[in-house]
Amino acid sequence: MHRLKDSFRLQTIVKGFANHYRIDLLKLINVRPGITVEDMSQSMKANYKTISVHVRQLHSAGLVRKKYMRSSVHHRITKRGFMVLKFLGKLE
Repeated sequence: MHRLKDSFRLQTIVKGFANHYRIDLLKLINVRPGITVEDMSQSMKANYKTISVHVRQLHSAGLVRKKYMRSSVHHRITKRGFMVLKFLGKLE
């Protein structure tokens, strides 16, 4: 049973970055720590709602951390997110 739990946790992490938008967002957040969803959508020339959904998935997978500051939310990559970027870099 313990192994099954670990597999589901890993599945959540992998699904968290298994999308081209989310990979690009991880890269963007890595080079621009503290970026907001609005800035991400402008930078990627993508719809705000689309980016918001993808950032939420990155956060759920533990790849991105949110920090609430007044009326905005700032995003930073987590240690796990950085490890995923390193892994993806080796695949390229």
